[in-house]
Amino acid sequence: MWWGGRGQSFNISPQKEEPEMGLSRPKSDQGSRMPEPRSNQPSSFLASGCLPGEQILAWAPGVRKGLEPELSGILICTNLRVTFQPCGWQRSQDIPVSSEYDFALVNIGRLEAVSGLSRVQLLRPGSLKSVPEEILIHGRDFRLLRVCFEAGGLEPQAFQVTMAIIQAKAQTYQDQLYAGVTLSTAGQSSGPRKPPVPLLETSEDWEAERKKQGARGWRVSTVNERFDIATSLPRYFWVPNRTLDSEVRRAFGHFHQGRGPRLSWHHPGGSDLLRCGGFYTASDPSKEDIRAMESMLQAGHSDVVLVDTVEELPSLTDVQLAHVRLRALCLPDSSVADDKWLSALEGTRWLDCVRSCLRKASDISVLVTSRVRSVVLQERGDRDLNGLLSSLAQLLSAHEARTLLGFQSLVQREWVAAGHPFLTRLGGTGGNEEAPVFLLFLDCVWQLLQQFPTEFEFSEFFLLALHDSIRVPDTLTFLRDTPWERGKQGGQFKSFTQVYTPPAGNAVNQQLSVWDWGLRYSNKQIQQFHNLGYDPEHCPDSCFPRQQLSFMVPGPPRSVWLFSRGALTPLNQLCPWQDSPSLLAVSSRWLPRPAISTESLADQEWGLPSHWGACPLPPGLLIPGYLGPQIKLWKRCYLRGKPEVQMGLLAPTISGLQDELSCLQELLRKWAPGLSPEDHSEKRDPNTILSQPC
Repeated sequence: MWWGGRGQSFNISPQKEEPEMGLSRPKSDQGSRMPEPRSNQPSSFLASGCLPGEQILAWAPGVRKGLEPELSGILICTNLRVTFQPCGWQRSQDIPVSSEYDFALVNIGRLEAVSGLSRVQLLRPGSLKSVPEEILIHGRDFRLLRVCFEAGGLEPQAFQVTMAIIQAKAQTYQDQLYAGVTLSTAGQSSGPRKPPVPLLETSEDWEAERKKQGARGWRVSTVNERFDIATSLPRYFWVPNRTLDSEVRRAFGHFHQGRGPRLSWHHPGGSDLLRCGGFYTASDPSKEDIRAMESMLQAGHSDVVLVDTVEELPSLTDVQLAHVRLRALCLPDSSVADDKWLSALEGTRWLDCVRSCLRKASDISVLVTSRVRSVVLQERGDRDLNGLLSSLAQLLSAHEARTLLGFQSLVQREWVAAGHPFLTRLGGTGGNEEAPVFLLFLDCVWQLLQQFPTEFEFSEFFLLALHDSIRVPDTLTFLRDTPWERGKQGGQFKSFTQVYTPPAGNAVNQQLSVWDWGLRYSNKQIQQFHNLGYDPEHCPDSCFPRQQLSFMVPGPPRSVWLFSRGALTPLNQLCPWQDSPSLLAVSSRWLPRPAISTESLADQEWGLPSHWGACPLPPGLLIPGYLGPQIKLWKRCYLRGKPEVQMGLLAPTISGLQDELSCLQELLRKWAPGLSPEDHSEKRDPNTILSQPC
């Protein structure tokens, strides 16, 4: 359950009939036996909750444990998910996939069964030999579903549903994916519809976004409309006005996977943030191609900074290993002692990954906002760390990116449309390239939300919803590696050929996206996506007027810099082929490496040469802290399998505070039945309480 502390710990009063999730949860009757299964219960689920093509494999009555209050209901296994349906709860037609009760098969990380004498058994194909008394389903998103089966002639059903879950989980990843929920299932009209967030699948979307950013020196290129340059690139992207499509086609061929330099974000002050892949040094560019590449990298600026995003950041292997260790540490049955838990947390190196990303993103935001220049993020594949750093730099520099709509548009542009390999990084291809880079990005955003709580329009609940949505197989947003694969599966075109078949009538793709939150979340849940502490007047839209700001001045004429290890190093050339023919044999990380710096660029007074003069920090720029305790563990996300840890967490909403108060009052009734909280406390005006001295 993605609500962490609220849904799992705060809502414990048995008198409550409706939880904060907006779902009609029934009353708990812990004192009575679970009712005998009725024959119409699975058919009720079929009528109200089964998706097109979904089939029920097995079901059994049980009691959901680990939460307060315990819920009696039915554990159902289908070919797409494992779901728990409480007794008396009807699934809404408008919300066919519950964010609280459903576990997608692709999201199941580990299965465990508890049999006689509380012996825990790890379930694998062929390992189930006896009827389990209890089953524990550990989600890859750190959720836990714990269901206890009752005796009394129901043992065969418990055995069958457990066996069905084991077999369904053992299927290949592709067999567990769903092509997407149709609009009619989600209660939408079958005609053309406007998505809640621009999906950037048409040239009109890209043009509208370009105008929104005020990037006058850029245009929308259609050179990759048929995906004949790179299937990992979007069909449209931004290139300088004076660069012809024929030059773009030739220049992109000299970069790894055809991912040449293109605009990510135009700063209102005049700077441009670009991203590209590593130089493909095995090619032999002509003088015209080199001039075209330099023109795209410079983007009309005389000052250019190349940023090697691999430097100082963890490798993909490091990210994956840290995430595996973190998940093992946060399991409910972790063997780490309480007095050694914090040291074990640091030993996972996950927080170190977060620190490194925030530090480098802070430096990049300083580079973009300090001078009018072109800042180029260069990564060999241009599909992982480039997207992470570009997104964080925009969050630190632009107020628009911190709004709810702006952040969703940012993710759609820098991750989905830019070709981040979600399926591969989530382990869906069966290879050894799994690395949750996007989850690392969400953790970094959560850290910013904790350090600057009034700067973001979205709340922690929204980040949790996005975190849990990456493995929900009802949309194609996070289930494909490239825009070409996503468009092919969505029916935009039949195959990868030179002949492109556009959608009929220029209609928007009918496939739902992850931004259709009404598919899995109720209106009451969606309302909690908004941060009540957000202060839009703190950073008004006029903070960055659409002209060059007074504090942003041009850099030295015809200057090229390398930013590496927290320092700027001057370079003599922009492209490696101009230096020496021997550079054709080296890797994309061909630039010299200065000595490592222990200070960030902001700590070094922006790290700029002395002859440039001092520059004040621009308004609206966030400089996060990343030292020691400034980086915290995201408890509401990673410790959701331990409800007792969620107790006492500060609730970010008024309703959450009310739930915490109810929780504490219920505990007081249990521990001291003869005492009443009302006898020792009076309801007072919060303003009066705050005004009193401590």
